[in-house]
Amino acid sequence: MAIMILNGALLYRLVIVVTIACLGSLFWFSYLNNCSPVQHPQQRPARPDLVKEEKPILLLWFWPENLLFNLSDCQTIFNIDSCFLTDNRSLYSNADAVLIYHKSINRDLSNLPPSPRPPFQKWIWFNLESPYHTAKKPGIENLFNHTLSYRQDADIFTRLHLTVRKTPDENFEIPKKEKLVCWFVSNKNGRERNAYYNELKKHIYVHMYGKVNGTRLEHKDYYSTMANCKFYLSFENSVYKDYITEKINGPLSVGTVPVVLGPPRKNYENFIPGDAFIHVQDFPDAKSLAEYLMRLDLDEVAYRRYFNWRRHFSPQRHLVQPQAFDLPICTACEYIATHKYYKEIHDLYKWYNN
Repeated sequence: MAIMILNGALLYRLVIVVTIACLGSLFWFSYLNNCSPVQHPQQRPARPDLVKEEKPILLLWFWPENLLFNLSDCQTIFNIDSCFLTDNRSLYSNADAVLIYHKSINRDLSNLPPSPRPPFQKWIWFNLESPYHTAKKPGIENLFNHTLSYRQDADIFTRLHLTVRKTPDENFEIPKKEKLVCWFVSNKNGRERNAYYNELKKHIYVHMYGKVNGTRLEHKDYYSTMANCKFYLSFENSVYKDYITEKINGPLSVGTVPVVLGPPRKNYENFIPGDAFIHVQDFPDAKSLAEYLMRLDLDEVAYRRYFNWRRHFSPQRHLVQPQAFDLPICTACEYIATHKYYKEIHDLYKWYNN
């Protein structure tokens, strides 16, 4: 009888313990459920082709100039990982932005994305050419709502900027020079620059490289050849506000003095120290410029003054083909992740050609 009473007491205690444990577990899981993050109602369903994090989708509608690069370049080169960059057109209906390269658009607009544009979507007009070399495609004036260009007043402004140094760099050494003046030119576009060159070469020898004379450089030799020149002709193919391309970035990055032909000096000085380059407009004619370059060739102290800016600023080399369009595309990726406001563009050409 005592054993039965004892077993009954043990059984009663066991029931109490199990009951408390069950109630505790129920309370704990209820607490966890209430504290778990609430899923955003607009969150897209998971897809195997997207990264784990939810990022805006940037759809590259055309490969610029058909130059294919690794889509991971944005992260590996520029440390930009704020969007999901793709060229998969099947993702069009989910894309937050579509990047459309102007030169690739058919004149009849038949290769553009489906219209009308979804209200949530950014169509980014991507053009790095000057107005003179931008063919008009009737019908696109009101299609786009964002712009990507070299222009400072574009929505997405793309340029390699000089980096400011906190402490001066006293260790820069000018590379060894074996040539006086060089020019890399891939085509004969640009009436003004061609006319100036034809006059300049009467007074000073210019080492020319490119398709125009059959001495095109390999990409691997681009920077080493440029560094071997004391002066480089950074001649733009047309003269427009802000149209200052990689033609000046290259020589600055390798320790060569650029001689620029493009917008006025003040426009250049928005981006580059005034003592880092020579402007053709600083001289009455090409003959005077040639004489000045030859004097600098004999005056090492005066020549070195064109590198004083290197103490306080650091230049960066631009990418060459096939990665020439990496920077603007990656800049667009960063932009769409941080700019989510509504915007419209009316009369695209009026803005660009003004």
